[in-house]
Amino acid sequence: MAVSLQVIYPITDETSFDYDYYFSTHMALVGEHMGEHIQSTVVTKGLAGGPDTPPGIYALATIVFADQAAMDAGMSKASPVVGDIPNFYNAQPTMLIGEVMG
Repeated sequence: MAVSLQVIYPITDETSFDYDYYFSTHMALVGEHMGEHIQSTVVTKGLAGGPDTPPGIYALATIVFADQAAMDAGMSKASPVVGDIPNFYNAQPTMLIGEVMG
């Protein structure tokens, strides 16, 4: 059964996010260190939180693994990826690990 890791970068008055670095460098690190274990990756850039409402998040990354074993293997190589977060986001992202239902 597929499992996903979602990494959410919330917007607050105190946070900043470097989209150029994230897309050009950070996501390349994800591929370099974890890619062999990843089934698919989708990154969504926040545009709005609803009609006439600013977004509440900068970005949401969804990384899908074939199963828990693949995710465990990918996460065992994720240290350089996690260590890179302060280079583009000045807070702790929120993470959700879940079972892919559809």
